[in-house]
Amino acid sequence: MSDRYVHEQKVDGFGTVGLRPLDAEGDADVVHGWVSEERAVFWGMNGLTRDQVAEIYAHMAGLDTHHAFLAELDGTPVGLFQTYEPTADRVSECYPAEPGDIGVHLLLAPAGEQEARPGWSSALMDVFTSYVLLGLDRRRIVVDPDVRNVKAITRFLRRGFERGPVVTLPEIDLPDVYLPEKKAQLAFLRREVAFPG
Repeated sequence: MSDRYVHEQKVDGFGTVGLRPLDAEGDADVVHGWVSEERAVFWGMNGLTRDQVAEIYAHMAGLDTHHAFLAELDGTPVGLFQTYEPTADRVSECYPAEPGDIGVHLLLAPAGEQEARPGWSSALMDVFTSYVLLGLDRRRIVVDPDVRNVKAITRFLRRGFERGPVVTLPEIDLPDVYLPEKKAQLAFLRREVAFPG
């Protein structure tokens, strides 16, 4: 495994996916391009400048509870992946967190020629799932996509996530962080379901 990646996994028919810590400044152009697209409206960064996006991820890099990673397919960026401790996040106000839970946010890059092929998003989900459940030794993943983001919800359910309740994540208004209230569809994936036996 390359030193630059925290996790590397061969994906049959596509290549090798590596996850590396996001470089807030060095990756800002790529990430800003993705989060500025209309399709990424649920990510919540539409309308932000490149520097604002870099500042948000620089702030996150200083936290022990929230982490951002860039997913690369054979060295080419293909997704933004974030993990967080649910007990240190607003989602904990909406469901009973269990020991071993980990929260995940996922934004896929615009599909290039390779990534537009059938099975790509499922394969990439498998990489993220392997990293958090096996690599980080967690028991359960929680996701909280916006209820209007039917595509993401369908993708999670197809991967084996169990649909949880629809909840309202409260507004966060702090000096360093602002998050508007969000109506979210919770979904959960236990390790024994993702990796039976």
